[in-house]
Amino acid sequence: MDGDLISVLPHQSSVAPLDDVLAKLPAGILIVDTDGICIYANTVAAALFAPLQPPGLKLPSLLSLTGFSNGAALAEVTEPGQAGNAVRIGAADGRILEGRGRRLEDGTAVITLFDVTSYIREAELAARDPLTGLSNRAALGEYLNVQLNASKRTEIPVAVICLDLDRFKGVNDTLGHAVGDALLIKVAERLRNAVRQSDMVARLGGDEFAIIQTGVAQPQGAEIMASRLVDLIGRSYVVSGHMINIGVSVGVAISPGDGRDNTTLLQHADLALYRAKSEGRGTFKFFSPEMDEDMQKRRLLELDLRRALALKQFEVVYQPQMHLETDTLTGFEALLRWRTPERGNVSPADFIPLAEELDLITPIGDWVLRTACKEAVGWSRPVTVAVNVSAAQFSGNKLVTSVKSALAASGLDPARLELEITEGALLNNTTTVLEQLNALRALGIRISMDDFGTGYSSLSYLQKFPFDKIKIDQSFVRDNHSTSGSAIVRAVSAMGASLGMRTIAEGVETQEQLQRVRADGCCSVQGYLTGRPLAAAAAAALLDGPAVPATSRLDDPS
Repeated sequence: MDGDLISVLPHQSSVAPLDDVLAKLPAGILIVDTDGICIYANTVAAALFAPLQPPGLKLPSLLSLTGFSNGAALAEVTEPGQAGNAVRIGAADGRILEGRGRRLEDGTAVITLFDVTSYIREAELAARDPLTGLSNRAALGEYLNVQLNASKRTEIPVAVICLDLDRFKGVNDTLGHAVGDALLIKVAERLRNAVRQSDMVARLGGDEFAIIQTGVAQPQGAEIMASRLVDLIGRSYVVSGHMINIGVSVGVAISPGDGRDNTTLLQHADLALYRAKSEGRGTFKFFSPEMDEDMQKRRLLELDLRRALALKQFEVVYQPQMHLETDTLTGFEALLRWRTPERGNVSPADFIPLAEELDLITPIGDWVLRTACKEAVGWSRPVTVAVNVSAAQFSGNKLVTSVKSALAASGLDPARLELEITEGALLNNTTTVLEQLNALRALGIRISMDDFGTGYSSLSYLQKFPFDKIKIDQSFVRDNHSTSGSAIVRAVSAMGASLGMRTIAEGVETQEQLQRVRADGCCSVQGYLTGRPLAAAAAAALLDGPAVPATSRLDDPS
């Protein structure tokens, strides 16, 4: 650190004339004779080794007696040919000194010592995640660069393993950020215990982590690690008295095949992670080139989706809902469609999940709600219009305001509006969602549970809120090869009747399915057999015609 300081010292064995000069220097100065005995220590050096007095002690003994490690390395810097080299020695009390030595012509050696404790600690803190104590993104990048450079010489691959916790947002939303932070600390501890000393674990932010794995055969090493992580992180946690179950999705990229530089490897591991999340979570995926191609397509789809609302590319279509007892049309479900000049019709299965991921579903959902109310108010008969509501639309307690605004702007009777929600909306922040549902019910709006039977806790939600309608998922309606589907439809219909809730079977496409759900006690049906989704004008025209009983259509095999 201070070779210039050493060079200004006069080459003489007598040190007394230097007292005044050396005493004023900010560095600790030791002068050692040819036998390795300290013959001088300035004021700073004396303070560093207090309460011992350095003069008269051999350098190794001085360092040992005062609790400093790596003393032999410091002694070596005074050997001929080692001028200017620096070593760091650590004290038992946590202090860190950096020393440089130079041997003079008369055989004595001068050692300068600087206390670099605060500098080292600040550097360490800058490289650490303050919550978990793991390395941060910057430190991970530096370490990865070092390992990739070493890999070029050794030809030993480096694996980048990216992790994202599953269901962590639900913990924050339901139990609070304090519990969420405590959970992250426990996850970090499990990750530390899962890796070797030569591996680095880092928290990249939020609930995202990464591991740099080195020195093992690949891809076997990464596969073993990823499989272990899925199992380890997926085990239950007890945090602040709560039993918490989460999971983890893992993506892996390995040099040099998946990338030779820091940025590429991290990007490719992240792409593999995205694939793991999109294919059900709780699993791991290795990067493959087609993932990059898929991501480029997704980015283009994302750009188009962000512009779609402004460019008025969305359309609402209406699928008839038929009441089985009277065989008449009683309402429509409003369904969103997206048509672009370049892509044509984009499947809702492709763009709805993306809209939810990009937080675009709320403005899109608000637009569907306003449009459906505006068009329904002009229908010649006062049938209902059902609008799907995403779980994201409940966040921020803005849904009630949006519904009130749509009703006020259109003039639609609230009793004609039906909101369909899935169990996913109730899964997180159940209390907040139920408060909004009760407020909507107070306006006179009907509430339906959509896709009933596909979740895990639907029965408990039926106890918590008096839904007007239960919509039986089409997977049970189309189960023609066993009695299980019919049994579920029959059980749900009976349960709905006992709770005062109507049932509607969706996805009815054949006469056989219609006859079965009718026999099983369903109140209403919806599907291609009873009516495909219609443009707004066609839906209005259907209502303008004579109210012919639906029996003639339902029983017509054509």
